[in-house]
Amino acid sequence: MNGLAPSGRMRFIAVAAILCVGYFCPTAFAHPRGEWTKLIVTRHWPQTFCSTEQCTTNLSYWTLHGLWPNTGMRCNTSWHFNASLIEDLIPEMEKYWPDLLAPSSPKFWQYEWIKHGTCAAKADSLNSQHKYFSKALELNLKYDLNSVLKNNKIIPSEEYYTLDQVETAITSFFGVKPKIQCVHPGKGGQVQTLGQIELCVDRDFQLIDCEKSTKEIWSNAIPEVLVGGQSDLSVCDHSMPVYYPPVPSRS
Repeated sequence: MNGLAPSGRMRFIAVAAILCVGYFCPTAFAHPRGEWTKLIVTRHWPQTFCSTEQCTTNLSYWTLHGLWPNTGMRCNTSWHFNASLIEDLIPEMEKYWPDLLAPSSPKFWQYEWIKHGTCAAKADSLNSQHKYFSKALELNLKYDLNSVLKNNKIIPSEEYYTLDQVETAITSFFGVKPKIQCVHPGKGGQVQTLGQIELCVDRDFQLIDCEKSTKEIWSNAIPEVLVGGQSDLSVCDHSMPVYYPPVPSRS
């Protein structure tokens, strides 16, 4: 058998673990599950999120939920989040990637970095916190979901849409298939609520089709702590009307 004997392997892992401190970790140790092949640029609709959580917001645009590689989670938990490394990005982060539950806290970004960023960092193009978060912000603006929906007259309202209308608007503009997720109604419900839209990119950050299967690891990567009330958020049903909730009016 090639390679180190079992005892030798254990000594190697122990040494690697000691080295894996601060912002450095040997690649083989930090990313045991291999390289990712695509990233998911995930946006969620704030009004839907806050309809199931203890939060309120007047945001009227889709915000970033995360930038998720399709393989691995929490690849290097010793690579701690450090907000000072993205200090120049904070104003943009607060606008486009806000924590809807705790707007003044960096906990959401910390969570995304540990769970997804440390895995995305397998690629040289994303191998620092600054690279990871700035690339997510860049892709969010480059693939502007808000304008595409608005230009196709799909706007938040009390009217219902079909899933085909939403999907066609996105596919026609970007030329790829998105993954669209809804909060499904309870027993006997007739309408699903638009909640989350994913666009996928390859390692060169070019758009590719998203898979609709729930088998891939990123498909169920909705933070349990942050989205507990959206446990039934899943791929939208083509046979059911879609509700795109507006910003509540303030009297």
